[in-house]
Amino acid sequence: MSRIKFIAGNWKMNTNKASAIELAKAVAKAAPAGVEVGMAPPFVYLDAVGAAIAGSSVLLGAQDVYFEKNGAFTGEISIEMLKDLGVKFILTGHSERRHVLHECPALVGKKAAAVLAAGLTLVHCVGEKLEERDAGKTLAVVQAHLDELPATVVDPLKLVIAYEPVWAIGTGRNATDAQAQEVHAFIRQALTKKYGKDFADRVRIQYGGSMKPDNAKGLLGQADVDGGLIGGAALKAESFLAIVNAGK
Repeated sequence: MSRIKFIAGNWKMNTNKASAIELAKAVAKAAPAGVEVGMAPPFVYLDAVGAAIAGSSVLLGAQDVYFEKNGAFTGEISIEMLKDLGVKFILTGHSERRHVLHECPALVGKKAAAVLAAGLTLVHCVGEKLEERDAGKTLAVVQAHLDELPATVVDPLKLVIAYEPVWAIGTGRNATDAQAQEVHAFIRQALTKKYGKDFADRVRIQYGGSMKPDNAKGLLGQADVDGGLIGGAALKAESFLAIVNAGK
């Protein structure tokens, strides 16, 4: 099945307001047709970036969200607030939230369910640490992360899985094309068991973990690699757009 590639930039805790606007405008101006492009800036710049990409095809994303609709949850951001700013997709389960900020599977699962229930696109991150890969536990870890998803998902086009081997994030070390394809194929098989083949065939699976202009084409050429969740390379328009163009 033909799936449109989805290349999204996760800016993490980077940029200031001026550089965020400049980066967003540069990407929006040059984003090609035939590839879905998104960017997830820090919360405080969502409004400014949303204005900068207004009228373009680029999608605005958020790096995180809280699962409650409103209330006394100091410092948290709700889905309704994000929708109010024009956010179209939201990340859940990013490795840094799992392993640096210590989010537990139950919390990740509640966030994922809330995003899907709200009708936004969920980018659900899965992936193993180096010691887990070396111990042969990669597929078991990925399966556990997929198990955080709700039992029923209505629209496969609203679900994106991002496979991000933790050992490859920000290290300059990336999975080989074959390693990425192996795990992506497993993810699609797992989704088939949970939701059915037609559903699984329509879900896009991104690779995240030091995807750069020089390795993007090989990774994106794999049968089950449907895009990328880009970190460091998304902070410069030139490198990010090179990856985007590799997905055409």
